[in-house]
Amino acid sequence: MLSNYTAHFRSSLRISTKTKERYNQCQNINCGATFVSHESVARFISKPGEVKPVNPHLN
Repeated sequence: MLSNYTAHFRSSLRISTKTKERYNQCQNINCGATFVSHESVARFISKPGEVKPVNPHLN
């Protein structure tokens, strides 16, 4: 069972055009849990309109 602490993803791997596999690690030093999760888009609530390219912002 996972603890009640935040887990951050350490890396990811695209396993299909719609699914990403993420490698996660608990942020509690005493926990040390690491696990794999899958992230995918289930459905769109609002689809994006026309995407216009922009130049990168330079500092």
